[in-house]
Amino acid sequence: MQSLQGKTALITGAGKGLGKAIALSLAAEGVHLGLIARTASDLETLSEQLKTINPAITVAYATADIAQYNEVQSAVATITDTLKTIDILINSAGIFKMGGLLDLPVAEWEQVVQVNLMGTYYVVREALPHILQQGQGDIINIASTAGTKGNAKLSAYGSSKAALINFSESMMQELRKSNIRVTTLNPSTIATDMALNAQLTDGNEEKVLQPEDLAFLVVNHLKLPQRAFVKELGLWSTNP
Repeated sequence: MQSLQGKTALITGAGKGLGKAIALSLAAEGVHLGLIARTASDLETLSEQLKTINPAITVAYATADIAQYNEVQSAVATITDTLKTIDILINSAGIFKMGGLLDLPVAEWEQVVQVNLMGTYYVVREALPHILQQGQGDIINIASTAGTKGNAKLSAYGSSKAALINFSESMMQELRKSNIRVTTLNPSTIATDMALNAQLTDGNEEKVLQPEDLAFLVVNHLKLPQRAFVKELGLWSTNP
């Protein structure tokens, strides 16, 4: 197992949910952190938490709507100006919309794809040169079990995650010869604000996955010897 101490990670969707849980777990491992989210107050609060967990790490953050390429460019530039390098990229940002084919407005359908697919591409486009400079690194893309098969009223979300899975596979095939490990994580329902607001549980959120469950998986995957990586993994609740 390799140590993560002193590495640098860029995390999108860091203000809440999965991104926040991953940031907290990586801070405990001594990882310097670059955080991107839409809400400045969330980032400010998280930054203070991270420095409490590990005062030795450097934390940089920037607000951005990852669906806007110019905002991604600015955010990554701001963060790398402080952190200088990126060893790890965690693409956690995403949005969820549910609705029938004729019920979900076209603009909302497009927004889901723009954030979940194009937003991830924009971040990779800006972060990848920094990772390549390191000679090795990790990219973890958080997709969903919804992307592995179609579901009624999930055409927008499922399609965006299916495309992300394919994009992640293509990225893996292209970058592994550059010693960059690309992993796709497909969790089932996790008790985040996004899932709870969409009423994706039966009301007992303790029965489904928690953000820290996925964070545990991410940290321990990153600790694998550099010669090995998990290409794709489904993480399920045992008995939701």
